[in-house]
Amino acid sequence: MGIKRYTAIRDTTITNAFKPNLTTRATGSNMGLSDSLELFRIYGQASTSSAELSRILVKFNVTGSNSLKTDRTNGTIPASGNVSFYLRMSNAEHPFTLPRDYNVILAAVSKSWDEGHGLDMEGYTDSGSANWTSASSSSAGSVAWASAGGDYHAEPRYTASFEAGTEDLEVDVSDWVEQWISGSTAGIGGSTLGKENYGLGIFLENDTAASSSYTKKFFARGSEFFFKKPIIEARWDSTKKDHRGNFYYSSSLAPATDNLNTLYLYNYVRGRLVDIPGIGDGEHIFVSLYSGSKDNTTTSGSALHLSLGGGVTATGNFNATGSKVSTGIYSCSLALTAANPSNTGHYPGTNLSKIFDVWHTSSTGLNTPGSTVLHTGSFKPAVLDSSVINPYPKYAFNITNLRDAYYRNETAQFRVYTRERDWNPTIYSKATNTAQLNYLDSASFKVVRVVDDSDVITFGTGSDRHTYLSYDISGSYFDLDMSTLQAGYAYGIKLAFYDSVVGTWNEYSDVFKFRVEE
Repeated sequence: MGIKRYTAIRDTTITNAFKPNLTTRATGSNMGLSDSLELFRIYGQASTSSAELSRILVKFNVTGSNSLKTDRTNGTIPASGNVSFYLRMSNAEHPFTLPRDYNVILAAVSKSWDEGHGLDMEGYTDSGSANWTSASSSSAGSVAWASAGGDYHAEPRYTASFEAGTEDLEVDVSDWVEQWISGSTAGIGGSTLGKENYGLGIFLENDTAASSSYTKKFFARGSEFFFKKPIIEARWDSTKKDHRGNFYYSSSLAPATDNLNTLYLYNYVRGRLVDIPGIGDGEHIFVSLYSGSKDNTTTSGSALHLSLGGGVTATGNFNATGSKVSTGIYSCSLALTAANPSNTGHYPGTNLSKIFDVWHTSSTGLNTPGSTVLHTGSFKPAVLDSSVINPYPKYAFNITNLRDAYYRNETAQFRVYTRERDWNPTIYSKATNTAQLNYLDSASFKVVRVVDDSDVITFGTGSDRHTYLSYDISGSYFDLDMSTLQAGYAYGIKLAFYDSVVGTWNEYSDVFKFRVEE
């Protein structure tokens, strides 16, 4: 699963609205502990030209413990360029008038501010910082904003549109987050705008318009609703497609990219993934392919010539270059043209039925002095074939290792068995054969809360692919970080696959249920 969520550590609403007497403005009021956040523009309430505004401030943990930067350092989230960050805020229903067809602006705050302890969002009776005029306060007094209503960087700014008015907010804020994580004083696009992490400001577009937009509310971090709190959601493609179980010889039927196969090496030591010494970030690992002995129990002969592409940079090379994927996991992409050996027990003119992959430390091959063999695996390659019919597959899924309950402090791996739905064996074939395991390049999962069938993790079928299923020789799988879910509830997993024939995603009807405990 390529998702990690970070709940806001500070949020508040600031306003210059009139108090109920329509005489005194609430510029010193604080609403930092309220369970909602509010955006509005009120025009002409106190006089024909009076204007009242509110703005939202929200901040996230970037550099502390359990922060974005910590997770970047320990590899929980990928490096810059391989992950997107989204600000997500949930609409809060209310009995007041709801504006329609409006835009909100998001900008990075440029000054430190306090959340405060105020609650009153009606009479504005609670004072303190942050407020419309003051960013923070101390024993020495309040620290004023340079400009009333908050200080914000001019660029970059982002716009979110609300047609019905009830929509949730979701905006890609990757530029800001990456700069906050790096701590660089260099701005985005080569500018010199430094942006310390003071959070984000959200306000209505056209603050000075001679019209009212009253009122849009979002749930605050103090909300009792676990999945409604403001979050930054990191999304990335964590998919691992290990072709050891569906390795194909190169074919003129396939484009160059589809002739590449990816093999993985998982270095488990005492039950946990660890890096191979000397092969960490930026270091390479190498793979050579061999035919087998007459009984296909061990490697035989010389290394096979590899086709150009992937980790092979020159035609006819014997070694493909691989690299580290994550802690203890390495991969290598390569292509292999069908071989026609006259030895090793194979009949001339036939393809090799079994290939051995040897992982080692030398770019020049196994026989190089100092070269170390790290692992020897095997796979059975297949020949790609075309068809005279247009298949329309339907699939059945089953999570084979599903438990009744999981704890919030664990990350569970779910194994998904996939077969064609129409597989209908005879009594004989059922007793002697197993259904063919299907490897789906495009399959996704989502998680719903059973009590109200609400989506808590949606299908990640867009560009981020954050809920795509991986697969290896044993079939499809995905990891789920249980800390993303609220304890004390039952959840259901739903699965879907992409049907390339009709160009749509098909959702499987069954729901696989489990409970999360603290």
